[in-house]
Amino acid sequence: MSSFKKFGLLAMVAVMVLMLAACGSGSSSKDSSSSDGKKTLTVSVDEGYAKYIDKIKTKFEKDNDVTVKVVKKDMFETLEALPLDGPAGTAPDVMMSAYDRIGSLGQQGHLAEVKLGNKDQLDDNDMKQVTIDDKVYGAPAIIETLVLYYNKDLLDKAPKTFKDLEALTKDSRFNFPTEKGKSTAFLAKWTDFYFSYGLLAGYGGYVFGDNGTNPKDIGLNNAGSIEGITYATKWFQNYWPKGMQDNKSADDFIQDQFVKGKAGAIIGGPWSAASYKEAKLNYGVAEIPTLDNGKPYSPFAGGKGWVISNYSKNKDVAQKWLDYVTNTDNQNTLYDMTNEIPANHESRDAAEAKKDELTSAVIAQYANAQPMPNIPEMAEVWTGAENLMFDAASGNKTPKQSANDAVKVISDNIDQKYQK
Repeated sequence: MSSFKKFGLLAMVAVMVLMLAACGSGSSSKDSSSSDGKKTLTVSVDEGYAKYIDKIKTKFEKDNDVTVKVVKKDMFETLEALPLDGPAGTAPDVMMSAYDRIGSLGQQGHLAEVKLGNKDQLDDNDMKQVTIDDKVYGAPAIIETLVLYYNKDLLDKAPKTFKDLEALTKDSRFNFPTEKGKSTAFLAKWTDFYFSYGLLAGYGGYVFGDNGTNPKDIGLNNAGSIEGITYATKWFQNYWPKGMQDNKSADDFIQDQFVKGKAGAIIGGPWSAASYKEAKLNYGVAEIPTLDNGKPYSPFAGGKGWVISNYSKNKDVAQKWLDYVTNTDNQNTLYDMTNEIPANHESRDAAEAKKDELTSAVIAQYANAQPMPNIPEMAEVWTGAENLMFDAASGNKTPKQSANDAVKVISDNIDQKYQK
C-alpha cells in the first residue's frame, strides 16, 4: 500500500535525533571490508528485490572491485531506523525509499545529496519526487499511481467517463441487496485522502502552493476542492451503501465486492493486481475515467528511488551504484523480474511495448498524476484530512464547512510544529 501510512514513527524518531543528524557528515559510519580485503557496499532492499539485485550485482562488483552485500529488510523499517542506525554505524550504505520519505530524510540530514547519471531519461515529475530545496537526494527507480480496475466478465470495456460510471448504477446486477437503491457498480475509497485527492485535484484543488513547497498556501478548501467534495457526496449519499463511509472497513468491503464479482469497477493501486490474479479474476486495467468537468482524475504520483545514507563512508562507490542500478539495462531487468514500472524513460517505453494492461494504465495515469509534496509539513495533511470527506459524505457538514475545518486543523498543526 502507499508509503505515507508509516510516516508517524519515522517523524518521531527523526525528531529525537535531529541534533545528531544535523551535524552528521558520515564520519561515524563504520568502514566495512569483505574477507578478501575488497571494499563492501551494503545494499538494503525488501526481500522481493533480492533476486533482482543478485542478478545484476556481479558486473558492478567486477567493474568497481567491490563486494555488494545484500541485506533483506523491510524498506520502511530501514528508513525509520536510519536516524539511529546511521550515527551508530550500522545503517546500510544504499537503500530504496518511497518518494514521500526522501524529502524529509534529506532535509533532516540523513541522506546524502546525489548526482543523477541518467537525468536525460527523467522528466519533471520524476525530478520533483527526489528534490527538496533544490537539492537532489535520490535516483528515481519505480513509478506507481492509482488506476481503474474493471471486471471483464461484467463490463465489455473500461468506462471512459464518470458519466459512464453513474450510468452503471442503474444496472440491476450491481444492486446492493440490503440497502434499496444502492449500488456497487463503481467503488472508490474516497474517505481515504490518498484515494480522494485525485478527484479534488481534477477539479482544481491542491495540497500546497508553489508546486507543493509552500505550506502557507493550502488549496484543499478552494472552489475546486469544494466542487470535488460536493461531487463525491453524490456517490456517498445517492449510490453507495452506507458502509462506504467507514474509512476503516471500506477497503475490505471494496476488495470483497470486486473479487466476488459484485462490483463492476474500482479505483486501486498496482499493488492489488497480484491478489486479483491469485483469485483468478478476469480483470482489466485502465486509466481512471474523465471527470464531469472534462478534466482527468489527478492522483498522487508515487513510487520508489535509490538513496545513499549520509553516514556512509562509501559515498563514491554508492553514487556509482545509483548510476548503475538506474541505467536502461538494469531498469529493463527490474521490469522483467518484478513487473514494476521503471522510472527510466527508455525502460518505461520498452515496458509499455510489451502491451501489459497494468503497465500501460499506470504509465498513462502517471502522466496526469501529481508528485506528492515531500516537505515535512505533509505529515499534518494526512491527519487533518482524515474527516475531510466523511463529514460531508455523512451530511454532518456541508462540503465547504468540511473543507474549511480540515484546512484549519492542518494549518494550526503546521503553525504549532513547524514554526521557523
